[in-house]
Formats: sequence, structure tokens, C-alpha cells
Amino acid sequence: MVTPLQVSFIAGVVGSWRVESIAAVCGESLHMAARLQVIDGAEARPDASVWRLDGFTGELRYTTGTERQALVAVQASLGRREATCAALIPIRKNAAWWNLAQDERRAIFEERSRHIAIGHDYLPAVARRLHHCRGLGGPFDFLTWFEFAPEAKPEFDAMLKRLRDTEEWCYVGREVDVRLVREQ
Repeated sequence: MVTPLQVSFIAGVVGSWRVESIAAVCGESLHMAARLQVIDGAEARPDASVWRLDGFTGELRYTTGTERQALVAVQASLGRREATCAALIPIRKNAAWWNLAQDERRAIFEERSRHIAIGHDYLPAVARRLHHCRGLGGPFDFLTWFEFAPEAKPEFDAMLKRLRDTEEWCYVGREVDVRLVREQ
């Protein structure tokens, strides 16, 4: 069992990540901000922000044991010195997705859309951490944080295109693409 980690993504004027762009892929966008602060755990929270998204890490809900082992074997960790580019991709699935049974969602997620397999193709160049937020009262169901070196940006963009071209993305009601650069 994985111990959940609360994570806050706070957009405003402070933070080690400079916001390059914020674009709505589907649905409403988020407001532009200068910086993004990523806070793990129960640290002090700044009061002034343009927006704040909260989530928590947890078990990989649609991943089999074999898939999990394959991911862990090659996935790079977050915070690598060379990974100065990042993306925060908040997603909300539509009601049709949540009305499906768990096995039906799994069939769409991996067996037909190959979500895990597509992501695996881009490891270890792209590191990621999934945050769940459905039920927390926020506007999204998932917040995925990606980090990569500048030279891996074309690979990252290719991965997103492949994922967005799948059956699974027919169930996305809102998606925002936030691009960032870490300044030393």
C-alpha cells in the first residue's frame, strides 16, 4: 500500500517554475500566472494565488502488477537536474466515463487506448507523477505532473498527441496544458 502524499500546485508570483504557457485543450482554461509553486505535504500555503489545484498520490488504479513493475524498472525520478522543463496537465473526465464500471474503464484505458503502454514508450526521458483529486471539490479529477529535459520536448509532445488520439480521450470534458521551465 502506497502512503498518499498531498500535493498543491499554486500559481501566482512565487515558485521555482516559470509559467511559459497555459492552454485549454478541452473546456475552460486556467488563468495565466507568472510562476508555479509545487508543495509536497503539509507545508505552509501562501494566501495570494491566481489558482491552486490540490491532489494526492496513491495507488495506480488501472495498472496491473506486471505493468507497475515494468514502469518502476525504467521510470526516472522527479527533480533530476537536467529536467528543467515541466508540464502540469489537469484533466476532468465526463459523466459517461464515471458511469462505466471499473472493468469497462480499464478496458478503454489500457486494453484499447494503451495509455500505460504509450507512456512506457517515453520512459525514462519523461518522468511523471499522477495526483488524484476527484472528490476533493476541485475542478479536475486528475493532475499529472511531468518533468523532462529540453531536448525531450518533441518526445513529450509526441506522447501527448498519441494519448489524445485514443478512445479514452473521448471521455475528457476538460483538459488544460500548463508548460513550465525551472529557473536555477
